[in-house]
Amino acid sequence: MVASVAVLSDIHGVLPALDAVLAEPAVRDAERIVLTGDIAAGPQPVPVLSRLLGLGDRVTWVRGNADRELVELARGQTDDVGDPIAPWAARQLSADHLDWLARLPYPVTFPVDGFGEVVFCHATPRDDEEVVVVDSRLERWTEVLAGLPGEVMTVVCGHTHMPFTRLANRRQIINPGSVGMPYGREGAHWALLADGAVTMRRTRYDVAAACASVQAQSSYPDVAEWVDYFLHSRASDADALAAMAPRDGRPPGPPPA
Repeated sequence: MVASVAVLSDIHGVLPALDAVLAEPAVRDAERIVLTGDIAAGPQPVPVLSRLLGLGDRVTWVRGNADRELVELARGQTDDVGDPIAPWAARQLSADHLDWLARLPYPVTFPVDGFGEVVFCHATPRDDEEVVVVDSRLERWTEVLAGLPGEVMTVVCGHTHMPFTRLANRRQIINPGSVGMPYGREGAHWALLADGAVTMRRTRYDVAAACASVQAQSSYPDVAEWVDYFLHSRASDADALAAMAPRDGRPPGPPPA
């Protein structure tokens, strides 16, 4: 039984944001750090992987769709995943990095004190890229959680880069938001599971200095535009929900008046 878990999702290769979260006392003190996917697909893939691998067995890794796609790009299994930075990031990775990402499990389940068995996934327990958001219908949640054992009452996910908690047919759903590509507001978002309670956290850091640092260290050709948009969270939560919500299978809305 693990006493406390810090959940970091969607780091997307942004080292200053990751370092800011890792410096948090609650993260330093957590018994386990869980990464719920999309770890390296961004402007600093190698430094981010190196930092996390250096933490050793304290870290539990869960595959995200972007981690899978980096491997597929690097190994010639696909040539387009719809993310302009991904082919560049894939080319930065060593064979060892690719082997590591290719072996990441999905999903991961283990007991957490006060929660019982907890499922950690990226998008949903059954798939690393399908979409559920805070206002997805209960019927949609029933569908995506259908394969879980009855005793699993807590699911931790990521993928949509917006933090939320909600109940879905009695199960607690936790999305910590994104460390490196937040939608809605600046900062590195994460969550803490401890003492039977969930705490949604946002680590504030100097975003302007982080943008300058990433630009100085990354060779990605469009790095200045990338960090300005994502680290400053130019996309609002309303923008992101408008783009993602139609992908959760909801019926189309009425035509405009």
